[in-house]
Amino acid sequence: MRTRLPLAAAEFIMFTLKQGWAAIFGILLLAGLIFTGWIWQPERPLARYDALLIYALALQGLLLATGMESWREVRVILLFHLTGTAMEIFKVQAGSWAYPGAGVIKLYDVPLFSGFMYAAVGSYMARVIRLFDMHFAPYPPFWSTVLLAAAIYGNFYAHHYLPDIRMGLFAATVLLFARTRIWFRIGAQFYWMPLPLAAFLSSFFLWLAENVGTGTKTWLYNGQASGEWVSLAKMGSWYLLLYVSFVTVTLVFRDALSPAAAADRPPAAAAQQRRV
Repeated sequence: MRTRLPLAAAEFIMFTLKQGWAAIFGILLLAGLIFTGWIWQPERPLARYDALLIYALALQGLLLATGMESWREVRVILLFHLTGTAMEIFKVQAGSWAYPGAGVIKLYDVPLFSGFMYAAVGSYMARVIRLFDMHFAPYPPFWSTVLLAAAIYGNFYAHHYLPDIRMGLFAATVLLFARTRIWFRIGAQFYWMPLPLAAFLSSFFLWLAENVGTGTKTWLYNGQASGEWVSLAKMGSWYLLLYVSFVTVTLVFRDALSPAAAADRPPAAAAQQRRV
């Protein structure tokens, strides 16, 4: 197919397929939300949230057993699970959203499968870096990115008690990463995309995933009626949270970061680089 199609069409198809392959854990998890939301009945002996936890654990085990994820990537996923579950507990207790269904395996009204939704983001990021042979350059000082991620993560908690500084955080992401390019390979070709643009596009797809979650009544935001679309403002929250996610991944994938603009480009592919 690649030999018969124009290069641009073939590369776009390969890009889409590889993105889907990178996001396989999240896609299958969303499929589980849709399927259980469709068939589950309250009188079943096993609560839906508990079934989703078993399903998520089975998915994770399958990805490891088949070699689709490495133990290196699982370390990243575990970090996401812990930080995500902590945020879920805080936000549910603060009344930001709720899980209306029943479940035995809950912690402070948060079903434990919810941590896997954050883990799915970590799984995607770790896999997409490997599948696309990604490099990030020129990358700002690592300490500054950790500081920004900590400020963003802290603001998700602190804005309930202190002034919300998210507008300043939006500006900080652009200022810090304005020059950073994501270099990625499709076939033999190398392309690049500005990191803030990639974060914005990713936040849109996560917003769509949010609507799957609320549409299946897995969770509902405060004041949101069943069937209502999630506010577009949530894209901003995901945009910021993606930087926390990305910096978390770089704790393990430090070899993908290059402080110099030219250091991340394979010399043999220099003539093939194109801007996306």
